[in-house]
Amino acid sequence: MAEMHDATEAYLETILEIEEEGVTPIRARLVERLGLSAPAVSEQVNRLVDQGYAELLDDRTLKLTDAGRALATSIVRRHRLAERLLVDVIGLEWEKVHREADRWEHAISADVEAKLVELLGDPMTCPHGNPIPGSLRTTEVVPTVVLSQAEPGRVTVTRVSERLEVDDDAMVLIAHGGLIPGSAAEVLDRRDDGVLVRTDAGDRVVPEAIARLLWVAPV
Repeated sequence: MAEMHDATEAYLETILEIEEEGVTPIRARLVERLGLSAPAVSEQVNRLVDQGYAELLDDRTLKLTDAGRALATSIVRRHRLAERLLVDVIGLEWEKVHREADRWEHAISADVEAKLVELLGDPMTCPHGNPIPGSLRTTEVVPTVVLSQAEPGRVTVTRVSERLEVDDDAMVLIAHGGLIPGSAAEVLDRRDDGVLVRTDAGDRVVPEAIARLLWVAPV
């Protein structure tokens, strides 16, 4: 039963993350994100529908119900608060916190969540720049663009896609390349194989597959 519960939460969390990136949630996207077979994903999606957490529309789009969205939001909130704790307080390396927070998110109670918010100062984003649902703090919305579409010039790294957070090699490249959210960079050239950038760590080409999932704000 615990495994089924965790699977339900993992699927709801993934659907919400797909929506955050402006992508339409369908079963094929879940197959890509979760690395599971199409039959396994279809079975779990049907279970979400039976549980009242999601609807499968006529165009095969997945839509979270009010109950599903509330649970998904709670999971994402706990996960991203755990990431902030791991980086800001415990000092775990930035590129390692996503996988560790996957373990923590299922064990954080409402009381612990409230204490985390108090301890961390109600942070607005996780260490990867993604918004923490339910934060009471507000900030000015800054226009952003994915790095693969950024024009040459100075930029600030703002957000890393959840898709990259499960790619260990990509996270190491981002961390060692000085491209952690909040870092300054300069886009030098857009090339067929990626984007040439200059950071405090030097010049390097960010592969296209990573540049499409890394958001920056022109300075």
